[in-house]
Amino acid sequence: MAEKDWDLVKGVVVGGLIGAAIGILFAPKSGKETRQDIADKADELLVKAKAEYEKTAEKSKAAYEAAVKRLKDAESVAKEKVEELEGKVSELAHQSAETLSESKSRLKKAIDAGKEAYREEKEKPMV
Repeated sequence: MAEKDWDLVKGVVVGGLIGAAIGILFAPKSGKETRQDIADKADELLVKAKAEYEKTAEKSKAAYEAAVKRLKDAESVAKEKVEELEGKVSELAHQSAETLSESKSRLKKAIDAGKEAYREEKEKPMV
């Protein structure tokens, strides 16, 4: 329960008690009647406090459930994005491997061609 909600419940109870006490103490009644009135008002305030508590607890529960739902939705979206990125990374890795293999093949052919050209130049008679 939020701090604000507890303050409201406390305010209702304290305010009610003060109002009831002032009203009862200034009423022209006997001690027994005054004690009975105090007990009745205390019961009435307890019922009001319980109702406020339940209302506040219900609001807190609804807010908690909404937050949990939003978190689960966010988790689901995050999982989808991760899976999507994993697919893209895998695809890029595969493309990179192919490009690397092609580059190695071209480099090997270039080196072989260079060696062959060197041999041919070496075997030519010097003029």
